Amino acid sequence: MLAKLKLVGLSAAMAIVGTITLSVSGSSDAGQASAQVSARQQVSTMRIHIAVAGQVMEATLADNETARDFASLLPLTLSMSDLFGREKTAPLPRAISTAGPRSHTYEVGDVILWSPRPSVAIFYRHDGQTIPSPGSILIAKAHGGVEALNVPGSVRVTIELLKQ
Repeated sequence: MLAKLKLVGLSAAMAIVGTITLSVSGSSDAGQASAQVSARQQVSTMRIHIAVAGQVMEATLADNETARDFASLLPLTLSMSDLFGREKTAPLPRAISTAGPRSHTYEVGDVILWSPRPSVAIFYRHDGQTIPSPGSILIAKAHGGVEALNVPGSVRVTIELLKQ
């Protein structure tokens, strides 16, 4: 039996996590699908810490190339300014991949890429508006604590990969 192992590369910061496709001559499709699902779950459960004003939020990275490229920038400390009374935003030190799916909607806790600048934004309130073209790309989803961002003016935010 021939076995072929293919590691789809991620950014250098995440090289140990990837999509693994295992094909064994004569094996079932179920085994291959199981290996792919397991690897995707590993990627989609990567977490980041977002620290602001002594509070720490945990967020799960999205399973897309944009999120993986964002993770390669970490750790980051950013001065995030308020925008529209719903989000904190800051420019990134360099452009990152825009290969992730775009959306014109958002939820409180979404960490997104606004690609025309390139900027990262974290939504702490929903105002019923949509995101204008070209839309945003989801980087991560915060699991609570976003109210720490609901303060006037700028905040200093540190974003780091959570050690697993």
